[in-house]
Amino acid sequence: MAAKDDPIVIKKYANRRLYNTGTSTYVTLEDLAEMVKKGEEFTVQDAKTGDDITHPVLTQIIFELENKDGQNMLPIPFLRQLIAYYGDQMQMIVPSFLEQSMMAFSKEQERFREQMKGAIGKSPLDMMKITTPIKALEEQTRRNMEMFQNAMRLFTPFPPAGSAPAAAAPAPEPARKEAPEKSDDLQDLKEQIAAMQRKLDTMS
Repeated sequence: MAAKDDPIVIKKYANRRLYNTGTSTYVTLEDLAEMVKKGEEFTVQDAKTGDDITHPVLTQIIFELENKDGQNMLPIPFLRQLIAYYGDQMQMIVPSFLEQSMMAFSKEQERFREQMKGAIGKSPLDMMKITTPIKALEEQTRRNMEMFQNAMRLFTPFPPAGSAPAAAAPAPEPARKEAPEKSDDLQDLKEQIAAMQRKLDTMS
């Protein structure tokens, strides 16, 4: 059995079978999904090469869950936009944005769950108070999107070469000044994200 703080190792064999080394039993993707919901840490390794294949296995779990009736959580517009970012300059900041957004959502949803439990058997007026955390989630999502859009403006690709007359090309001096300005903008964005995280920590 793995130590408490060590992630459980799941080995995946060529026949696609998954073996839980912690319990010495074969498991399924559904079992791994339940482990995730319970907060159990695990890594998935290729039984032959020892390579870490946790990412593709978790992606496969999401694919399986999304194909179950009534369990779709990823809207089509979101999927389209996410696909569009692959290979784009924005790809480098999308993972961080999504991670921060899910962390914020997780903190707020715990508060929402507690209010839901406390509202059982109460009057309709009390039930209306449950909308408060929902509004908080919507506000946090809006703020996240604003920061994401600010980041997108910072990383907007330069116009392609030849799109403007040669005479309109910037002089060497302005070109040297542009880098510090962009660096300052990026630093401001980082400070905004840090401030948001500190605020989230105080809300938890």
